[in-house]
Amino acid sequence: MTSTSTPPGLARFNTIEEHAAFAALHQACASTAWAKRLLAARPYATGEDLYAASDAAMAELTAADLDEAMAGHPPIGRPEPGDPTSAREQRGMAGASDALKAEMLELNLAYQEKFGHVFLICATGRTGEQMRDAVRERIGNTPEREREIVRSELGKINRIRLARLVEED
Repeated sequence: MTSTSTPPGLARFNTIEEHAAFAALHQACASTAWAKRLLAARPYATGEDLYAASDAAMAELTAADLDEAMAGHPPIGRPEPGDPTSAREQRGMAGASDALKAEMLELNLAYQEKFGHVFLICATGRTGEQMRDAVRERIGNTPEREREIVRSELGKINRIRLARLVEED
């Protein structure tokens, strides 16, 4: 591992104190178990090694770990005030019509009532209509099927957030 080939964010992540590295990971994903697994495997030679560790940790999360991770995500169409990450990721809803925003609110509530957690989708690059269509489609899933989709979507979100961590100066 040479310093010229290691992205600056990854080099910093590999060397910062444990509490700061944990905080950075926990900001990417609210699952303590996931963050601890990634923290324990430092240092990472490449970003791909970090992403592979993230995927492996995601696959092993329990239902309670997934619940903890999902609790860190605001509903689609309602990013946390002052949270640039959720606002950036949900950009596709920013310009949505009032009718679409109202429909998403209703769908979010129906989804949450059925499954007991927020509708989770990797919203980066998706339009409001695509997110609405996804919740419409997924609300018909069984809880078991939906849990696995949530795990997959959370893994995609984590990769995007880790990529930002790896590349930042």
